[in-house]
Formats: sequence, structure tokens, C-alpha cells
Amino acid sequence: MVPGRVIVRIDPRYFRPAEVETLLGDPSKAERELGWVPEIGLERMIEEMVKHDLDAARSGALLRAHGYDFAVTHEY
Repeated sequence: MVPGRVIVRIDPRYFRPAEVETLLGDPSKAERELGWVPEIGLERMIEEMVKHDLDAARSGALLRAHGYDFAVTHEY
């Protein structure tokens, strides 16, 4: 790697003009056009997401306790 060398160039045309305050999903189009129906409900999805986050936090704590650096990312 050479200091100052451009490796990735980002086109500003693809930037969001401003961050969106609220993002809402509506599955009705997928249901109507694809015949898709959810396999789990909202409560179950929340439980799975919270469990995943807690497991990741525990894993990070265990790694740090044994001298490893662990970055928790919220982007998957």
C-alpha cells in the first residue's frame, strides 16, 4: 500500500442528500406481487435480533477477557 494512493473512488452522485429519520417497511407489495408471506411474526423477529446482539456482545467480552481486540459491528 502506498500512502496517498487512491484505491477506491466514491461517486458523490450516490450519496444520500440527508439521512432518513424513519424507515418503514411494508410487505404488502411482496405479498401481492410475489405471493410472499412472512414465516415469523414481529415479536419472534425482535427476539432473534436481540439474541443475536447479546450473543455478539458476550463473544466480544470473552475475546477481550483473553487479550484479543474485538470490534462490534452493527452492519451486516
